[in-house]
Amino acid sequence: MGFDTSGLLPLSDALQGMLEQLACCCDSEQLPLPEALGRVLASDIASPLAVPPFDNSAMDGYAVRLEDLASGTPLIMAGKAFAGQPYQGEWPAGHCVRIMTGAPVPAGTDAVVMQEETQADGDRITFLAQPEPGQNIRRAGSDIGKGACVLPAGTRLTPREMPLLASLGVASVAVRRPLKVAIFSTGDELKPVGTPLAHGDIYDSNRYGVRAMLARMGCDCLDLGIIPDDPAQLRAAFIRADEEADVLITTGGVSVGEADFTKQLLDELGEIGFWKLAIKPGKPFAFGRLPHAWFFGLPGNPVSAMVTFDQLVQPALAKLAGQRFERPLQLQAIVAEPLKKSPGRLDFQRGILSQGPNGLEVRSTGSQDSAVFSSLSRANCYIVLERERGRVDAGETVTVEPFGGLLL
Repeated sequence: MGFDTSGLLPLSDALQGMLEQLACCCDSEQLPLPEALGRVLASDIASPLAVPPFDNSAMDGYAVRLEDLASGTPLIMAGKAFAGQPYQGEWPAGHCVRIMTGAPVPAGTDAVVMQEETQADGDRITFLAQPEPGQNIRRAGSDIGKGACVLPAGTRLTPREMPLLASLGVASVAVRRPLKVAIFSTGDELKPVGTPLAHGDIYDSNRYGVRAMLARMGCDCLDLGIIPDDPAQLRAAFIRADEEADVLITTGGVSVGEADFTKQLLDELGEIGFWKLAIKPGKPFAFGRLPHAWFFGLPGNPVSAMVTFDQLVQPALAKLAGQRFERPLQLQAIVAEPLKKSPGRLDFQRGILSQGPNGLEVRSTGSQDSAVFSSLSRANCYIVLERERGRVDAGETVTVEPFGGLLL
């Protein structure tokens, strides 16, 4: 695949190397709007109408013509306009129209004066302020012009977009089918939760994290369970995943001394680029291609698996699913306590970001060992320490990356 696997590869190079090879692999289908929540738009949505569709009042008050206000005398109320019940009568000179928020403004209206700036004596309305032309009028198309692109292809539909599309009268949308991802964990020491542990056994936790993140991304998950370190069973799992899914994600079996079976199988069945990444946690990581599916091999340590999924697999899956993906927001914060760090790898330490008396501050969640999952479960952000940075003293400024929707 042409990847440089010598030394430690920077995260940015690894990500670029993957994304350059990937393209959307999900066909489109037309779905009724209520069924499209969580799906990715397959094409741009152009507005079929202007929003608002007519000039309307932004306030409860009175529609006026400026020339009628020139004399400074009270105006006679000609009638009323409500949302859904426009004023349709005549509007003689020297008159105004009582109007409610959202109601269409009568033809000829120059401004709407809010009721707080008026005094009413029966039908005689005194105006206490001189309005500017167009004041308190929402013009037709001022929010969205007819034919304007309101949502681009690649947008994942969330509860924020659904009412927008409904307000435009969009009854159905073209969306991508969900990406299908097969997963399994490898290791003779792994046991399913709910079963007793023998000496030397541990529970398989990584699949639960990977499944949860895939669910957040709207993927269909094919869970193949725990596959022991047996070449025949591993080969059968790889072949099944390749036949039934778009992507295979495994955890474990990609570290030095553990990768023989995986590498042999991938060399036999497809192409593989094994990397040692210059990040911590998560140095061992694999990316490759089976005949029909893409392959991502995550480290076996729980925190390493979650971090590499978040930083590398998430943007790759988004591209395969046809989803627009933006890199996470990064902020600057003051570190509240010293942080251990050795130069050589980009470090995603787990931290707690909060508002301090002098701005944002962040503190560590404790031990940063990649096997200590509580360091991630207590965190709300990464403390992103540059590759060549060493120890960080309290009071120094650091980069923090608040957790996105995948981990919250």
